Amino acid sequence: MLLKRNIPIRYVAGKIKVELIAITIFATLVATLYEHFHLWRISIPLAVPMIMGTVISLLLAFRSNQAYDRWWEARTVWGAIVNDSRTLARQVKTLSREAYEGDELFFFKQRFIKRQIAWCYSLSRSLRNQDATAGLEPYLVKREVQFAGNYANIPMALLELHGYDLQKALENNWINEYQQVAIDQTLTRLCDAMGKCERIKNTVFPATYGLYIHFALVIFFILLPFALIDVFGIILYIPAIVAIASVFFLIEKMAIHLQDPFENKPTDTPMTAICGTIERDLKQVIDEEVPEPRKQQADFYLL
Repeated sequence: MLLKRNIPIRYVAGKIKVELIAITIFATLVATLYEHFHLWRISIPLAVPMIMGTVISLLLAFRSNQAYDRWWEARTVWGAIVNDSRTLARQVKTLSREAYEGDELFFFKQRFIKRQIAWCYSLSRSLRNQDATAGLEPYLVKREVQFAGNYANIPMALLELHGYDLQKALENNWINEYQQVAIDQTLTRLCDAMGKCERIKNTVFPATYGLYIHFALVIFFILLPFALIDVFGIILYIPAIVAIASVFFLIEKMAIHLQDPFENKPTDTPMTAICGTIERDLKQVIDEEVPEPRKQQADFYLL
């Protein structure tokens, strides 16, 4: 997630450098032919690219809104994961008969809450197409790691282990049936949140929509030099075209990046940071040492 700090110009320019180089070369070529070959002195009314630019602006605005909606939905889902993880830890800690009733119940609570921390990290890594089992050893016992390794969907395996432990707690009379239902509802909400993230991840933004807008942009910038060269002159019209192109292409790139919030990019939903917050809060519940805050990856974004 990009932060409220000075985003480096090199980062912004790097997103559209190919397009700007192509526009500059084309505009320079048009200016050269216009100056030295009278047959290339084609001039079109400024109103033509203005109308096209207005239509493209509306399309880009609509696409940007749709992309931001996807990004915001992802962030909302992870906000719900934070709340439900805290709720689950509180339920496991306080809805049993006693806070510390024997070693078995004590270790049950420790294992359950640590597994929830592992679930959050595992889900974030799986959404980014990373190894979902990496780094889970501090939070899981050996048999849980082996159990999860047999599943293609690691977070789903950890939720299943939650379910087994919940049934065990009921059989041992650590919780009553009403408490089991309440905790199971929390697990259901976590499973629902995981499904929502996977839907966002696996639903591709309509490729033809982006392709058609990009194609319209190309036509727009092919026509624009022939309309501006008489207005600004040979020298000034190239910077004018580059400036206009920068605005349009930056908006297009912004939409492209926001539409995929789980791709391990600076514009991602900050899942790693959110998991760190969950780990801090849940370890405080079980009276374990709180980890040091994770170092952010760069000065202007947080993953």
